[in-house]
Amino acid sequence: MSIRLGSVQFVIVSSPDAAKLFLGTHDTVFASRPEIQATKYLAYDNKAMTFAEYGPYWRSEIGLMVEEMKAASKARKVVNLSETVSSVIEGMVCRMLFGKKYDDRFVFKTVIDKSVEATGTFNLADYVPMLAPFDLQGITKCLKSLSKELDEMFEILIDEHEKRNQTSESPKRDQMDFIDILLSLKHEYSNTHDEQSYTIDRSNMKAILLDMVAGAIGTAKISIEWILSVLIKHPRVMKELQKELTTMVGDKPMVEENDLTKLKYLHMVVKETFRLYPVAPLLIPHQSMEDIVIEGFDIPKKTRVLVNYWAFGRDPKVWSDNWEEFLPERFLEKEIDFRGHDFKLIQFGIGRRGCPGMNLGLLNIGLVVSNMIRWFNWELPNGMSPSDLDMKEKFGLSTPRAKPLLAIPTYRA
Repeated sequence: MSIRLGSVQFVIVSSPDAAKLFLGTHDTVFASRPEIQATKYLAYDNKAMTFAEYGPYWRSEIGLMVEEMKAASKARKVVNLSETVSSVIEGMVCRMLFGKKYDDRFVFKTVIDKSVEATGTFNLADYVPMLAPFDLQGITKCLKSLSKELDEMFEILIDEHEKRNQTSESPKRDQMDFIDILLSLKHEYSNTHDEQSYTIDRSNMKAILLDMVAGAIGTAKISIEWILSVLIKHPRVMKELQKELTTMVGDKPMVEENDLTKLKYLHMVVKETFRLYPVAPLLIPHQSMEDIVIEGFDIPKKTRVLVNYWAFGRDPKVWSDNWEEFLPERFLEKEIDFRGHDFKLIQFGIGRRGCPGMNLGLLNIGLVVSNMIRWFNWELPNGMSPSDLDMKEKFGLSTPRAKPLLAIPTYRA
């Protein structure tokens, strides 16, 4: 359907078949992104891109998490799993990007959470541009403040790396973290797509770092939070997953990367969670770069496309009449992968603007969830029944839990 919000034309896509037309058949037309106020201020005038590398940075962070959970288990302590997941993911990402965890000067998860919330807020200035100078909702002021906080943190990190690289402590090639790599690419290189010279300057570097920090911390954290929530809410599924982990992993001290390919039921649990609890229910908007006719309808240039992915997972035509039931086994008979080739499971988007950090995200999710479930049983505090667990969402660009997930771990020897 078509709607107009202020001066902006939208097309809403709410089914896999429609998504295939816009993001598959006509992907080249709708590969652009609209410019909104949030990305102007937070993403260095829309310079951000999505990119990710991965290395063996997760082991110490997950090891520390497991030890903390063991201590909580002995004390029968209630654990705020939302905070725990957020901290472990932030630690993994900081080690990957910056070479180490940092001190209290760097509160990435807090600023990223606020930035995602601000970006997901309905901003009048994006739809009625003439109102932007008045900042009627105070969003512009908020975005500028968050942008300043992020910029100061990135400036400190880049300065530290530049100073270190000018000394004898400069890292060897195989010891370089992501900032080191970006600094090494500051010289001009030829862009093979348009044969124009392009330079990675300081603002480009900070925009890329923002994209990586926001993508790696925010989406993984919310995904893990929902997966743990549904496992606690559905003890049968939890036991089935623990059975698989015990069988396939054995008594190893930690579930590792090479174990994940063997965990078929874990993959089904992740898919089923993505189906019912998508991190970004409307994905990231697309925008057409030219006039086009689709199925007899004229769609003008610069029309924005919102993909209602939330509706995909609740479509009985796709998932049958039991779509409301959390049933990982439904994927036993459905060859549906995370890449969304059939346009039914497009958590990471698809086409030219699909998320290139998908493999990193799935790896982080699988490692954290499998280690938390392999070594611990989880029960809700105050004798609460799993069926009573509140599964309400907090609406925004992403949809985290409305309330923190609290649970008591019991160590499984």
